Amino acid sequence: MTQSDSIAYDVVVIGAGPVGENVADRTRAAGLATAIVESELVGGECSYWACMPSKALLRPVLARADARRLPGLSRSVQEPLDAAAVLARRDEFTSHWKDDGQVRWVEGIGADLYRGQGRLAGPRTVEVTAPDGTRRVLTARHAVAVCTGSGAALPALPGLAEVRPWTSREATSAEAAPGRLIVVGGGVVAVEMATAWQALGSRVTLLVRGTEGLLARMEPFAGELVAEALTEAGVDIRTGTSVASVTREDGTVVAVTDAGDRVEADEILFATGRVPRTGDIGLETVGLEPGSWLPVDDSLRVEGHDWLYAVGDVNHRALLTHQGKYQARIAGAAIAARASGGPELDAGPWGAHAATADHDAVPQVVFTDPEAASAGLTLAEAEQAGHRVRAVDVDIAVAGSSLHGDGYKGRARMVVDLEEEIVRGVTFVGPGVGELIHSATVAVAGRVPVSRLWHAVPSYPTISEVWLRLLEAYRDN
Repeated sequence: MTQSDSIAYDVVVIGAGPVGENVADRTRAAGLATAIVESELVGGECSYWACMPSKALLRPVLARADARRLPGLSRSVQEPLDAAAVLARRDEFTSHWKDDGQVRWVEGIGADLYRGQGRLAGPRTVEVTAPDGTRRVLTARHAVAVCTGSGAALPALPGLAEVRPWTSREATSAEAAPGRLIVVGGGVVAVEMATAWQALGSRVTLLVRGTEGLLARMEPFAGELVAEALTEAGVDIRTGTSVASVTREDGTVVAVTDAGDRVEADEILFATGRVPRTGDIGLETVGLEPGSWLPVDDSLRVEGHDWLYAVGDVNHRALLTHQGKYQARIAGAAIAARASGGPELDAGPWGAHAATADHDAVPQVVFTDPEAASAGLTLAEAEQAGHRVRAVDVDIAVAGSSLHGDGYKGRARMVVDLEEEIVRGVTFVGPGVGELIHSATVAVAGRVPVSRLWHAVPSYPTISEVWLRLLEAYRDN
């Protein structure tokens, strides 16, 4: 292996997922020479093993569920899903795990792409080890942005590696539906993959360690309604259940619970959290702990390092692709502003260089049947933050929901700040509510007064009329 002379850039980005791509896009738009380093596929986790493949698997499931609620269609959609066709469409959305299109995009913005493992080698310095073992050193005049994301966390169970468990990557890229699938966890990945694979023909057992139920970070009724629907679909949900041991015997996975129950399956998916991909990126060379999350300020600059940024999952602020891309836009603008040497950053709350939404206005959609969608704070989060709030709950029972499908069942909650008379958070659960959540995001991020929301007239007959029911319930109580 030889080491060439270093190559200087204004900005070096480690990680070419959607977060790194957006940082590079913003710095290139500002005229800064930018290099981007990627050890796997350009486009990252979201494009190949998370958002896109998982939603491609789920879309036929939700479309069929909607059709089954409509007379005139319901009798036509009783047959099982064509799993092979669903998986083939999933493969199209991942570009068959080839990144040619994403590479062309990087080239199109004028950034230089380096294939290989990028590691910090001191302040403003990144060493890239290419697949053939050759090394290059890149230096950054202004900033290095760590955008390496997160990976699946696996429990410390003896012999787990020999079992060859699924993580989210295997769950979204599997070539066929296993006959029986154990899913360990109760969060978003767990419930979405239970929904998808049950519909594609697997018999799913969902083992949830906690007793608070599914989707514990959302309002309680979200997990309750999703659990009810999963049970009706045939998923065996066991809460308060931990896996004590797991083995693979003649191809069959055997999970033994803490209660001594034996659960057998063809595959087991652990959806038990995420860890930062920072263990082998040279953090020790700049005084940081390898494998740690990287705390940042609201401009996404790592604490104590005026040249280092950590954007997306690695900073542990909001582990969502869209939130990471939002952070990337903020970080790119902040890097460009600092590089220009112009006026001070607009880094106050909701400023151009502050990722304020990470704290107060994070949106999320869980693509189960029913969908669960939220923006801003839950009631518990708002109270813990010291806000004086009141929650308003209504069933989603408007003309639009009735038209959406017979027997429509849904619920909505609005959390109102009683002192400022603004909305702190909104949660919707029901078929099709994912498309409602941006209105809630705008209300929360815009700090729209409740009195003004009365003038935001929802179109009739849409499910958005639930906003009127929420406002009426707040006014009348």
